[in-house]
Amino acid sequence: QVQLVESGGGLVQAGGSLRLSCAASGGTFSSYAMAWFRQAPGMEREFVAGISWSGKSTDYEDSVKGRFTISRDNAKNTVYLHLNSLKPEDTAVYYCAGRMGSSTYYRGIHEYDYWGQGTQVTVSS
Repeated sequence: QVQLVESGGGLVQAGGSLRLSCAASGGTFSSYAMAWFRQAPGMEREFVAGISWSGKSTDYEDSVKGRFTISRDNAKNTVYLHLNSLKPEDTAVYYCAGRMGSSTYYRGIHEYDYWGQGTQVTVSS
């Protein structure tokens, strides 16, 4: 059974930075496409960023392009999301997700097989 565990969330002022981590266990991490999603209170869960199993291909939701960076270290079974120039509207619970046996990522939440428990990011103005 694959498990994903996020960490790194917290409270930060606007303009600040955080690095989220998602550690995977119980599967072949290098064969999963990975993604980060977020969900603000009262809102639907939305795609933030995706990365292919090799790490060579990435994709970002428009509002985070140029501010967030997704990366992965297959030797450590970990995917990261670097959040820079944070804004209050980035406040949400951030989830990592894995799609088994897929070289590429997708934006739809139903495309993913495994989910972490989420980590809270709060950006104060």
